[in-house]
Amino acid sequence: MADAKLIDGKGFAAGLRQRVALGVGEIMGKDLPRPGLATVLVGGDPASQVYVKSKAKTAAELGMASFDHRLPEETTEAELLALIARLNADPTIDGILVQLPLPRHIDTAKVLLAVDPAKDVDGFHPLNVGRLASIAPGAPLDFSVPCTPLGVSMLLADVLGSLSGRHAVIVGRSNLVGRPAAQLLLRADCTVTITHSRTRDLPGLCREADILVVAIGKPDFVRGDWIKPGAAVVDVGINRVPGADGKSRLVGDVAFDEALKVAGHLTPVPGGVGPMTVACLMFNTLQAARRRAGLTSAAA
Repeated sequence: MADAKLIDGKGFAAGLRQRVALGVGEIMGKDLPRPGLATVLVGGDPASQVYVKSKAKTAAELGMASFDHRLPEETTEAELLALIARLNADPTIDGILVQLPLPRHIDTAKVLLAVDPAKDVDGFHPLNVGRLASIAPGAPLDFSVPCTPLGVSMLLADVLGSLSGRHAVIVGRSNLVGRPAAQLLLRADCTVTITHSRTRDLPGLCREADILVVAIGKPDFVRGDWIKPGAAVVDVGINRVPGADGKSRLVGDVAFDEALKVAGHLTPVPGGVGPMTVACLMFNTLQAARRRAGLTSAAA
């Protein structure tokens, strides 16, 4: 059997960003307000600083207005909620992204609930979570859904075409990836099995999957002999491990070299799902701007 075809998330993300830039130009061409994204970072976590800088930079590169709010670690919950209230009321802002994690003295659930669902481009507001949970098969996404699962579903549709009738197994049940990925694949008429740390015979269930989505946060957890020959494997994991040269390297949740010999399609790490997350955030922001302007949403 030939090696798996690698799923080029980096290339697809570049194409999606280009689509977003064209969409921004279309909105501006109608003399409508420029789409705007506000990012909010509380504290000085280095990784979060890198993520927020990347998101703000990408928004500006695609022609959006970018509003970057950096708050000190000691910012109170009340002060953060007041800022969100101002952003909710600001007509120049279509999307609000509050970078997680927040400092421990701030109630994350309360903050996410405070964001206007129409501006919740992360798809974390309970109203949007509920809308995804109850969406009908094939129904349009006229609200924001979490960016990483959206990227997973886009990549699968791109390489497989119709997903109808395929058995999708999700390894991981987090609210950020596993559960929303399952809902999106149900929308695409897959038969979906969600697995987790208490699942019995996890390898056996994985071997039944036409589509295997792994988001469990353990390096090289899924082995090659867990994979059905020819399956499409999407590795959402990003783990930093020591390399042979003493430097750290990134690996996924799937043993890549083993999976490469069995799967039909496989995402690399890095270069697979990772680039899709920021691209889908830009897509969600454009969609929010289109809805605000009374335009129909672009197909996801």
